[in-house]
Amino acid sequence: MRRRTAYHVLFLVALGTAVVAFLALVTARRGFFDLNVYHGALMYWVHDDGLLYDFVRPRTEYGFTYPPFAALAMLPMAALPWHAVIAVSVALTVAATGLVLYWLVAPVARGQGWPVWFAVAVAACLAAAFEPMRETFMFGQVNAVLLALVLGDALLLVRGGSRFAGIGVGLATAIKLTPGIFILYLLVTRRLRATAVAAGTAAGATLLAAAVSPAESRVFWTEALWNTDRVGDLAYISNQSLQGMLARLDPVDPSRGVWLAGVVALLAVWAWRLRRADLVTGIALTGVVGGLISPVTWIHHLVWLIPALVLLVGHAVRAPRGSMRRRLLLAAALGVYAVLCSRLVWAWQDDATGVDGFVFSNAYLWVSLGLLVGLPGRAVPASVPAHRSQPGGPAQVAARRRA
Repeated sequence: MRRRTAYHVLFLVALGTAVVAFLALVTARRGFFDLNVYHGALMYWVHDDGLLYDFVRPRTEYGFTYPPFAALAMLPMAALPWHAVIAVSVALTVAATGLVLYWLVAPVARGQGWPVWFAVAVAACLAAAFEPMRETFMFGQVNAVLLALVLGDALLLVRGGSRFAGIGVGLATAIKLTPGIFILYLLVTRRLRATAVAAGTAAGATLLAAAVSPAESRVFWTEALWNTDRVGDLAYISNQSLQGMLARLDPVDPSRGVWLAGVVALLAVWAWRLRRADLVTGIALTGVVGGLISPVTWIHHLVWLIPALVLLVGHAVRAPRGSMRRRLLLAAALGVYAVLCSRLVWAWQDDATGVDGFVFSNAYLWVSLGLLVGLPGRAVPASVPAHRSQPGGPAQVAARRRA
């Protein structure tokens, strides 16, 4: 046992060293840009008596783009110096990422008889090299926290349908709107109590923000929400959504009709896939389709692909050893991970024209489409007795409930 633990520690040291070297070579320095926008907007709002949505970061066109409730949630930033804000942001992202990885990876590890601490530590090292997670850290984004809120609801649902399930989705929606796709998921899958809780939480948080600051709420819902210039250029290479692809094809006048038709088609595929999906696979598919249909899906938003990637690995390792299914699924998981660590799309940042530009500038979009269509729809039961896996996370519990 001690010898095996020593081997695990040595492996983690080697893997961690390789990841650090990789990060030193490829990580773009973002200077906590988004976090600086949040902090500047809150300081302007609280200390300078300005309107939250009037703030624009100096020498840029970027301002606060989230709903007013997000400003309330971030309000402690206004009392902290800049470096303390960075420390809090990093700590929250690390904690949220750790929770997400534990919830997703622990059931796979238990099912295979692997030490949970080792599997989660390996996953954490791999997550550090994952470009969407790198970008989340470097920009000071909130994506990992929102993902943890949504997966927390999934955990509540698969462990008995808690009456509190839906609160996490509702709070995430009130903070950033785009997680509202998970309210639709709960409704489509007829989890009506959780749907009501999620919608009620989002509405309650929004009304609370309106009561605290009616001026900011009025500006956001009538002006800022509809001003797409506040979020940046839709054709920018980091926008790996369907809308981003169309904008790169025609930066002057991307077709709104084609985009709407594509959104309808993607939602139809998503709804069809949900028919045979267990709850956690459904959550993963919803994260994938949310990124595809959103008008803006920056690369750091693609942390929502992490559940799908972990589930893909879980299906691979549960398949019979030596089987074609196992080899194909492992190859797919490795391919998805490699592409999403590679910064491939940035090579076409200055010129996304031509066939090569169309193919490679949208590489992360193709990965998302592949996951939406190809992610196995039902969790494969683990090969260990149920009493050993019962304390596990959502994927394994969901598999048993659907069996």
